[in-house]
Amino acid sequence: MRTPVLSLSNLTVTYDRHPAVHHVNGQIAEGSLTAIAGPNGAGKSTLLKAIIGELRPAEGRIEHGLRRTEIGYLPQAAEINRRFPISVLDTVLLGAWKNTGAFGGVNGKDRADAMHALQAVGLQGFERRSIGSLSAGQFQRVLFARLLVQDAKVILLDEPFTAIDARTTRDLLEIVRNWHGEGRTVVAVLHDFEQVRQHFPETLLIARELIAWGPTTEVMSAANLSRARAMAERWDENAAVCEDAA
Repeated sequence: MRTPVLSLSNLTVTYDRHPAVHHVNGQIAEGSLTAIAGPNGAGKSTLLKAIIGELRPAEGRIEHGLRRTEIGYLPQAAEINRRFPISVLDTVLLGAWKNTGAFGGVNGKDRADAMHALQAVGLQGFERRSIGSLSAGQFQRVLFARLLVQDAKVILLDEPFTAIDARTTRDLLEIVRNWHGEGRTVVAVLHDFEQVRQHFPETLLIARELIAWGPTTEVMSAANLSRARAMAERWDENAAVCEDAA
């Protein structure tokens, strides 16, 4: 048995007291590479936001014992305001905040780490560019560079390969594989089931409720996917409040 880095116990997360994630139990093992998969509206991103503390559980608990600085989080690109006037280098340097603090200054090592991270994601020479001038794929590379600088033990990615080109997806998947090879724990919300099957050895399949959690070859079976689709299709947003959550 591998050591769990994160445990979910009877976890329910609600919006207006209606469950978006409903009584989920399970563990994410240290050093694992796990996909969170499921139909649209299945609660995948909600689950990730609960793990980082952005949403509070209505019931149950999340246990991990990690400091906030030990968790790296990449939100969906649509949630990030790219109109803010900040350069590529300064964006990547935000990953050093665990060393600098909210109001501290960056040092030479931080800048060297940021430059190395930009090289690792293929953006050397982009340091002074505004993030608003970048393509979707280039901006996603910047966000991965920021995670490289943060150097977190646990990395949570919310749809990291959506609306980006194939070459960028291939390059960023290589970074994910490197993280896994270094023994880091990586969890990614994905909508592309082929990416899940090809690159993520473990999967949590959810449709508001947990469908299956374990080895991807077992979880992503036709029967489980059919059950997930059926549960998503019959979900009633106007149903009565979950009694346990209430």
